[in-house]
Amino acid sequence: MQIGVAYSEHSQQIWLTLEMPEDSTVQTVIEKSGVLRMFPDIDLAVQKVGIFGRLVKLDALLRPGDRVEIYRAITCDPQTVPRRDGVAGDDD
Repeated sequence: MQIGVAYSEHSQQIWLTLEMPEDSTVQTVIEKSGVLRMFPDIDLAVQKVGIFGRLVKLDALLRPGDRVEIYRAITCDPQTVPRRDGVAGDDD
C-alpha cells in the first residue's frame, strides 16, 4: 500500500511516498522513510505525529493512501507577532 510521509522544518520540507506492507504502523513508515536521517533533530519521543491532521500514536496502523505527518513545536518570536492593545474580550 502507498503511504505518504510529510515533514516541514523552517525553510525545508519533504514529502515522500513509500510502498509499505498492509500491517505497517506510523513508526515503521517513519523509520523506513529515512526522514529521521535527513532531519536528525526529530525526536519521536517528544514530537507529535498524525495522519491527515489527526493526532495518532506511533503504533497506529496505516491504511492505503494515508499521509503520516510529523509535527514540530510552533514557536513565536515576540518581535514578529503584532502586539494587541487592550484586554482580551475588550471591544471598546
